[in-house]
Amino acid sequence: MKHTVRDLIEQQALEQGSKVFACEADGQASFTFAQLAQSCRQVAALLTAQGSKPGDTVSLVMPNGLQTLRLLLGAMHGGWCVNPVNLLSQPEQMRYVLNHSDCKVVLVSPDWADTLEKMLGLIDRPIKMWVCHPDLNELTAQEVQTPAPEATSLALLMYTSGTTGVPKGVMLTQSNLTANAIAISNEHALSPTDRVLAVLPLYHINAFAVTMLAPLAHGGSLAIPPKFSAARFWRQAIDRQCTWINVVPTMISYLLEGSKPDRSETVGIRFCRSASAALAPDHLQAFEARFEIGVVETMGLTETVAPSFSNPMASALRKLGSVGKASGGQACVLDAQLNQLPAGQTGEIAIRGPHVMRGYYKNEQATQEAFTSDGWLRTGDLGHCDSDGFFFVTGRIKELIIKGGENIAPREIDEALLRHPAILEAAAVAIPDRHYGQEILVCVVLRPGHALEQTSLREFCLEHLGRFKSPRHICFVQDLPRGPSGKVQRLKLLELPECIALIA
Repeated sequence: MKHTVRDLIEQQALEQGSKVFACEADGQASFTFAQLAQSCRQVAALLTAQGSKPGDTVSLVMPNGLQTLRLLLGAMHGGWCVNPVNLLSQPEQMRYVLNHSDCKVVLVSPDWADTLEKMLGLIDRPIKMWVCHPDLNELTAQEVQTPAPEATSLALLMYTSGTTGVPKGVMLTQSNLTANAIAISNEHALSPTDRVLAVLPLYHINAFAVTMLAPLAHGGSLAIPPKFSAARFWRQAIDRQCTWINVVPTMISYLLEGSKPDRSETVGIRFCRSASAALAPDHLQAFEARFEIGVVETMGLTETVAPSFSNPMASALRKLGSVGKASGGQACVLDAQLNQLPAGQTGEIAIRGPHVMRGYYKNEQATQEAFTSDGWLRTGDLGHCDSDGFFFVTGRIKELIIKGGENIAPREIDEALLRHPAILEAAAVAIPDRHYGQEILVCVVLRPGHALEQTSLREFCLEHLGRFKSPRHICFVQDLPRGPSGKVQRLKLLELPECIALIA
C-alpha cells in the first residue's frame, strides 16, 4: 500500500522508469520517472547542505516549471514539508507566510531573488535563501538517501487566502496527499496513457494534487507551461498529446472568447475537469457545445487536498449545476446545531475522510472551530444533497445575502447575469441597507468589445431575477478580486475603488 509521496515515486520508477513523467508544454525539456527518483535524492543533498533536515519546512517562491516540480517532489520524497508560496500575494502577506511557516530555507527563482532578500531581512529569525535556476542540470550530482518519511509526517503546509484576516496554514500529511492522488486517479479512470495539460499554478492545491501528484498514482504524465495562456492553450494540449485538461471557471470563460481548434486535432482529449469555483451551467453547456469536450465539474478545498466532490465520468450520469458526489471520503449537510440534515434541505456541507487535513498550523482555535465533535470538517459552504447523493453548492455562509429576512444565494445572482451575452463575469455581494438590513451589489466584467448600459442591464435583471432579487447597485469593473485558487473573494468586492465610490 502506498502511503507516502516517496512510495508513489519509487513505485513508478521501478515499474516504468524510462517513461516521461513531465515535459515542457512549449519547450523540449522533460524528465522520466527514473530521473525524478534520482533528482529527489539530489534535492535531499541540496537541502542537507543548506543545514536543513527532514521534518523541517522548506518554502518555495517559484513559478511553474520542471525545476519547481523536481524541488517540490524531491523535498517531500526526502521527508521535508513543502510550503509553496502564492506569487500573487501582497508583500506583507508573503512575509507573514514565510515567517509563520517556520521555514528554514527558501528556494527562490532568480526573478524573485532581490525581492525575497529584502523581505527576509525584515524577519526576525535566520532563513537561508537558495536561488534556483530553471536549468535541469543545475542540481548537484551528489545524492543523499534520507530515512523514509512516516505516513503521518507533515508533507505540505499550504496557506489559504481566506476572505478576511491573515492566511491560515493548512497542515497536510504524506498519507493525506497520497490518499487523494489515488482517489483522483480512480475517480477519473486515469491510466499510464493519460497526460494532463498543467496550466494552474503549483502554489494552488488544485495543481499540486490533481496535475502533479495524481499522475504519480496512476503512472500518467503532465505537460507544464510557465502559466496559462488562452492563446496558446489548445496548441499546447494538441502538440503534447494531452488526453485531459484541468482548468478553473475563469479559464473556461477566456477559452470561450478565443479561437476554436479543429475537433480532429482535439479528439484525443477525453474530458475537461473544472474545479476550484462553481462553474455557471450556461458556461459549462457553452464549452461542451463549442469544443465538443465533456466537462466534469468537481469541488474541493485546500483542507481536503483539492477534490472532495466529483461528477461521474459518464456524461449521462452527471447533473448540471452539481459539484457531484462525495469523492475520496464522505460528505453530509449540517444544520446550525451541527445535526445532519436529510436530502433536499440546505445547510453547511461537511466532509470526513483520509484526505482531510490535520489542522491549521499554530492555530488551535481555528482547528477546533473547523471540526465537529465527531470529526466532520465544516467547509463553510452552503448547499444541499439530493436523493441520489449529488451535492449542490449555493454559496458561502459568510457571503449569504439576507435581504428583509430572506436568504439569497449570491451564486443565483451571478448565474442570472452570466446569461447576458455582453457579460464575461459577475459577482454579487451584500451591502448594508437601513430598510432591508442588506441589499445586493453586483460587480460586472464585460466581454471585450461589448458595451452595456445600466438601464438595459436592470431590465435584464428584472426579467431573470424579479424585483426583490435584482441588484440595487451595479458596478462595472475590469477584474474581480480572486484568491490563488481562482475563487472570487466576494467580501473584497466592497474594497474596489469603483464600489467604494458607488455606494459612498
